[in-house]
Amino acid sequence: MSARLVRHPTAIAGVEVIARTPLADARGVFERLYCAMDLAALGGGRPIVQINRSLTRARGTVRGLHYQRPPHAETKFVTCLRGAVWDLALDLRAGSPTFLQWHAERLEAERPTTLVIPEGCAHGFQTLTDDCELLYLHTAPHVPEAEGGVRVDDPRLAIPWPLPLGERSARDRALALLDDEFRGIAP
Repeated sequence: MSARLVRHPTAIAGVEVIARTPLADARGVFERLYCAMDLAALGGGRPIVQINRSLTRARGTVRGLHYQRPPHAETKFVTCLRGAVWDLALDLRAGSPTFLQWHAERLEAERPTTLVIPEGCAHGFQTLTDDCELLYLHTAPHVPEAEGGVRVDDPRLAIPWPLPLGERSARDRALALLDDEFRGIAP
């Protein structure tokens, strides 16, 4: 891994915070956002096959919690390019010692970090500022038939979102609550 990228593990296996060290001088900043060799090690050896960008206009908006079921499961690398978000990974892996536990990280444009969300974990975020822009790198393409989701306000998870829940999509509001039968996503 490059000396400009430092991995910080979390309590959830595979969920990591990657700190980047940009090069700065009087002209401004140069920052590496993608290096195939570095990210292949983090993505289980799988290459990045899709890059997405999202722009969320209003502070307090929540997107998620989304995942893709196997065999289309993916690792995501999420970086904030503008504004600030509270970004969250939820462990949905069957048999995981951290099943249904989550890790949240404040991502902001001025702090060069990336949250790594491994296969079998759901992802979501809440915007802490207006006009937030995120960059996503994915190890699998989007497959609509493999989409899954968990409600951000599920009482079983008791996620303490930093702001009142703002705008959410109709799809996210319609997700079912987890029940006692949910045993996780099989690898």
